[in-house]
Amino acid sequence: MLITGGGTGIGRATARLFAAAGAEVLIVGRTAERLAETAAPHPRIRTYVADVAEPDAPAGIVAAALEAFGRIDVLVNNAAITRPAPLGAIDRQVATEQIATNLLAPVFLTQHALPHLEDGGTVVNVTSNPPHYGWPDNSVYGSTKVALDFLTHTWAVELAGHGIRVVSVAPGITATPVLAHAGFSDEQIAAAGTKLRARIPLGRIAEPQDIAWWIVNAARPEARYLTGTIIRVDGGLGAAG
Repeated sequence: MLITGGGTGIGRATARLFAAAGAEVLIVGRTAERLAETAAPHPRIRTYVADVAEPDAPAGIVAAALEAFGRIDVLVNNAAITRPAPLGAIDRQVATEQIATNLLAPVFLTQHALPHLEDGGTVVNVTSNPPHYGWPDNSVYGSTKVALDFLTHTWAVELAGHGIRVVSVAPGITATPVLAHAGFSDEQIAAAGTKLRARIPLGRIAEPQDIAWWIVNAARPEARYLTGTIIRVDGGLGAAG
């Protein structure tokens, strides 16, 4: 198993759940300390420090996975960053960083891993919002996630003949450090959480484990007829509009 963004949040929960199920896992992230925290309870989890947005990252990541395991059965494209800004205040460099991390990194990592994905392999793209309604202040982030869902549909068709499945798992609002990493204060995050909970039919923000369960099970052999689809795990938010 190869998981990007494995140092915190959904990536951490997914790595631990895969490992608990007996899988050998390589997690990728930019911060060695966070990766080590993820791996600490599980000897089956190995770490590799890389910024997935760097042009040479895919080659290094795939080489590390092959050195560790000899093959790649599952690739989870999870790493992402968000830098909210309304139209009129979008910085080009910041937008470029989001596109490079959230969209181009999955494209080129998957492309580099493709020759080593076995028949029966699975690619899981961790996405987010549907394309049917706007998301103020998140033009760039939301666009990258919608684009990644499009890649899921396209790759599922392209790779079906090779026995490779491609699925999106699209979380709703989830308790991860993504807003803290974007520079929001604890007070701002708490206020946003209160506002968002009021919109979620199930009345709570997801825990990373809620999303990890779907990622792990989408990759199981029993899910072998599942491909080209988007699994929305959002507490009913999409249905409520």
